[in-house]
Amino acid sequence: MSAKIVIVEDEEDLLELVEYTLSKEKFDTIGFLNTKGVAQILEEEEIDLLIMDRNLPGVEGSEFVAQLRKDNILTPVIFLSAKDSELDVEEGFMRGADDYITKPFNMKELILRVKALLRRTAKKYNEGALTYKDLLLDKNRRTLFVNAKSVDVTKLEFDLLYEFIINKNSVLDRDYLLENVWGDSEVYQYRTVNVAINRLKEKIDPSKTKEYIQTVRGVGYKLC
Repeated sequence: MSAKIVIVEDEEDLLELVEYTLSKEKFDTIGFLNTKGVAQILEEEEIDLLIMDRNLPGVEGSEFVAQLRKDNILTPVIFLSAKDSELDVEEGFMRGADDYITKPFNMKELILRVKALLRRTAKKYNEGALTYKDLLLDKNRRTLFVNAKSVDVTKLEFDLLYEFIINKNSVLDRDYLLENVWGDSEVYQYRTVNVAINRLKEKIDPSKTKEYIQTVRGVGYKLC
């Protein structure tokens, strides 16, 4: 799967050039002329890298990234900016940059830095992965893949499946799940667990042919 890169650049000709160059390297690109809609796409889609100008209409680029970091959006960022003083570069890193390239720049250098950063972050994401059969949980991005296809799950469903995978050799009773997933075994009822597990099973096995989660009558549930 090719990396998906968002580029925010208010000079339309430069934006098109960067998109074209990266697409030739087999990257998927999404271009924006300003920050409108960028935060939403970072939250809703699996974006591997953000290339961000700083001199933008409306919100200054590094201030925008600083807000992303406050909102716990950790997408790697390369600033591509005409702000080239030592103080500017330091400020960019302090506000959340993973790399900083000053304009004018060499397109080959941009490609090399993009690839280097993607290698580093891919390693980090892989270290944060949990697998079971054809299930893959990415703990850093909090995403689930079933047979290499992304499946939308809620935070609760993600946490529930996480507990099953890290305890894959154990039967988990409902009290354990209420305490470790919901955070309170007294407020919630056993039926809450049953409903959530059935909903999770429907998402990860809609054809009902794999039976990842098995009910152990009178005890609880386990992966199988």
